[in-house]
Parts: sequence; structure tokens; C-alpha cells
Amino acid sequence: MPAPSEALPAPRVLALANQKGGVGKTATAVNLATAMAACRLKVLVIDLDPQGNASTGLGVARADRQQDIYAVLAESTDMAAAETPTMVPGLSIVPSTPDLSGAEQELVALPDRAYRLRTVLTRHLDHAARLSDRPDYVLIDCPPSLGLLTLNALVAAHGILVPLQCEFYALEGLSMLLQTVERVRATFNRTLSIQGVVLTMFDTRNNLSRQVAEDVHHHLGDLVYETRIPRNVRISEAPSHGLPVLVYDVTCTGSQAYMSLAREVLQREGRLPA
Repeated sequence: MPAPSEALPAPRVLALANQKGGVGKTATAVNLATAMAACRLKVLVIDLDPQGNASTGLGVARADRQQDIYAVLAESTDMAAAETPTMVPGLSIVPSTPDLSGAEQELVALPDRAYRLRTVLTRHLDHAARLSDRPDYVLIDCPPSLGLLTLNALVAAHGILVPLQCEFYALEGLSMLLQTVERVRATFNRTLSIQGVVLTMFDTRNNLSRQVAEDVHHHLGDLVYETRIPRNVRISEAPSHGLPVLVYDVTCTGSQAYMSLAREVLQREGRLPA
């Protein structure tokens, strides 16, 4: 008879990436993770952005980040020691600090520079499985660039989720990102897939938002989630309180959109809890 950990589906690793800043990437990472946890799943967020905004958005103060993802990548600590619980049951995070900004330069000289995150994450998940404590999902919040840190995330991930702001340059940036995904798939990670594209900062009163949504659907079809994350002041306010918007104001339209997105992501993967 298999052990309980062996009976569970393997953890799914999703990288949230877009080289353009200000597209709602971190807000999506924080709130999608919270919504997944609300669906009774165990979720681990890896904050791979030196700005550390996902860590702040999940209430981890800078003073409480003695062990961070930089130390994990440098192998001066293991991921279990850096994993930090949040106020959301079932949701933890490996936080980030500005030290991570120097990691790209340090990784360049290493022969396994593209595989560093995958190595330490695999080790962590194997250890968690032995303790029957592994997550259902790992969400990696990438920096707003296509550098070595993002490459590490794409090599470690099973799929990429792309937050896309409904604005004029959206498709141009998306094209560059999709080309990068193809290169990573050809060279480093043949199993990498595009999990989906989520439209963010959608304004129903704005003709441009509707036009961008139509263009993205025309080019990418079913890859685009039906759920659209609206422009919502509560989503913007929540991080200043160190809270996901679903904790800050569960009734607002932003919270309801992220719950809908979580259901859609899980349904697409056949992992929606009964």
C-alpha cells in the first residue's frame, strides 16, 4: 500500500512571469496563492524578485527575513529553513530581500546557473514528501525581466502563467516572452508549458481594455483565461497593510475575480477540489 505522500498528486510548479513591470504580476501571485489556499490546498510562494513585494504583500516584515531565497540559491541554507508561514492557513512563502539583486552576477560563473532553483526546489519537495508535508502548488513570483532569475524560474516550473495588463504595448511584450519560453523549452526544460494568460487591470469603461482583450483572445485563443482581473482600488490598498486582497476585503470585485481565477486555473489542470 503506498504511503500517504505517494498517493497525492505531485506538486505543480507555476512561474508567474512578465518582463514588463506594473502588470499586476505580484498581486496575481499573492492573491492567486491565497485563493488556492482558500480552496483547501497547500501552497508555497517563492519570491524571486529582489524588490520582495510578494513577501510584503503576504505580511512578512523585512526584519523577519533572516533566511531568504538568496541564501537558498547560494546554498548557505536549505529551503525548509527559509520557508515562512503566513497569516493564511496552508500558505507559506520563501521570502526575498535586496540581497537577491546580486545573485544574477554570482550565478553567471556557475556551471549549473540555469538549474540552481530547480535543484534546491526538487530537494525541498522530496524532503517535504517524506514528511507528508509537501505543497500542492508552488508559485514563483519572477522579477520584471528576462534575466537569469527568471530563467531559473522557467527551468524549475511545469508551466508559466502570464499576467497581462490591458494596455497598448501588451501584445508586443507578450510576443517577446513567448519567444523566451520557446527557447527555454528547446534548451533547458522540454516539459515547460504555457498554463495561461490572465488579463489584469481590466476596465470595462475603457475601449482600449476591450480592444486589447479581443486582440489577445484572437492571437492566443483558449490560452487566455475567461476571468479578467479588474482595476480595483482594494487590490492596490491591500499590500500597504501587508494583506492579500482576499483577507483585506473578501467582498470586493478584485477578491471575487481572484477566486474565480483560482477555480479556472485548478479546473484547467483537473485539480479543482470537490
